[in-house]
Amino acid sequence: MPILHQPAEPAEPTEPAPATAVAPYAPAGEGCGLQAVLFDMDGLLVDSEPFWFEVECEVMARLDGRWSEADQKALIGGSLPRTVSYLLARAGKPASRQDVARWLVDGMTSLLASRPLPMRPGAAELLAQVRSAGIPHALVTSSERPIMDAVLRQLGISFTATVCADDVHHGKPDPEPYLLAAARVGAEPRCCVALEDSPNGVASAEAAGCTLVAVPSLVPIPPRPGRAVARSLAEVDLAMLRNLVKAG
Repeated sequence: MPILHQPAEPAEPTEPAPATAVAPYAPAGEGCGLQAVLFDMDGLLVDSEPFWFEVECEVMARLDGRWSEADQKALIGGSLPRTVSYLLARAGKPASRQDVARWLVDGMTSLLASRPLPMRPGAAELLAQVRSAGIPHALVTSSERPIMDAVLRQLGISFTATVCADDVHHGKPDPEPYLLAAARVGAEPRCCVALEDSPNGVASAEAAGCTLVAVPSLVPIPPRPGRAVARSLAEVDLAMLRNLVKAG
């Protein structure tokens, strides 16, 4: 099917919102149509993992510690508090949690302001299809708000709703981020498709009851019943998402 392109609307920084507790949706027996598409950000929409690796290496250098690709893979899709704890456990000298968190966020926002951030293959095309069809779509990221806003500004894209680390009490792999995203776009989680690249994100979306398409980046994600796995978003289109929800 042809891919429809539509100019993206410039994104504006979002205002902080208080964390919201969301009760899991209890699915009914019958199927439903596609009500919303929920996108992860880092590693799924944008190729930001090399940025994170560079910043984590810089922070570990300040902490007199060592950092490797294996360490980065252990943190894919995780929260900032978990990353801070992981770095401090490998540090050669002490530092406060607040300082380490600030170094990470400031490092990422600085890179995002100074370098182009590539979108992953197929991401722009899928977003254009979803937008052209008028389907609500949310960004669901473990990143902090300044990082999310910096990505949206650079790419010039916007979403029906966003959920970032500042919006939830419990980040991925807890289901709260995806439950909140579905609530913000007025959709039932079982009628949403979530697209994720990390095991933590997959666990979060599936625990929320969403249909899941995994597009692994650095860490393999095996297929299983009820979960589709694609090599890239270039293999995913709107017809596929509709069919997955209908079949689910």
